[in-house]
Amino acid sequence: MKRIINPWIGNTHGYNCFGCNPDNPMGVHMQFYWDGGQVVSVWKANSNYVSWIDTLHGGIQATLLDEICGWVVFYQMQTSGVTAKMEMRYRKPVSTLWPYIRLNAKLIEQRHNIAVVHGEILSPEGVCCAECTCTYFVYTGEKAREMGYVPARLDDTEVTLDEAVALVTDPANAYDTYARLWSRALSRQAEQKE
Repeated sequence: MKRIINPWIGNTHGYNCFGCNPDNPMGVHMQFYWDGGQVVSVWKANSNYVSWIDTLHGGIQATLLDEICGWVVFYQMQTSGVTAKMEMRYRKPVSTLWPYIRLNAKLIEQRHNIAVVHGEILSPEGVCCAECTCTYFVYTGEKAREMGYVPARLDDTEVTLDEAVALVTDPANAYDTYARLWSRALSRQAEQKE
């Protein structure tokens, strides 16, 4: 999978998204990857997001799913939009003690200015704990640009799920993981020049 580069970081005045701005002190700091036709995120909960004891709050689960589904519109459709409707289904409790959760989202229908995206939260073992169907009102490219949309693009470096998990669960060693990814990217660039 490849990391989707957040085009708003450092480029947009007023950008303070609760879901994806890494500098928002109250936010959830999500990062996104493109993997085989879907957007993927790996995220680690902390005790600030608890509902019942050691259980991730349902509203936070909905926020995470709404955010990743929105990134399907941003990246795959190369535009922006707003959530018109979100239908949630909570299947199993999500523990805040888990080392991470995985979120997946993919476009399931597109008609005119409407996009329907399916998202899910998976346990570390891959069990679906919550899922949603989000319906988005999607802007035309011109309107999206007027509203500050900047096209998202992919980082060329392949990232494994284990590496994405390490970036979230082991911040002390994140530098080493980034260094490995950067080294791979430089090697690939050198090979392409030959």
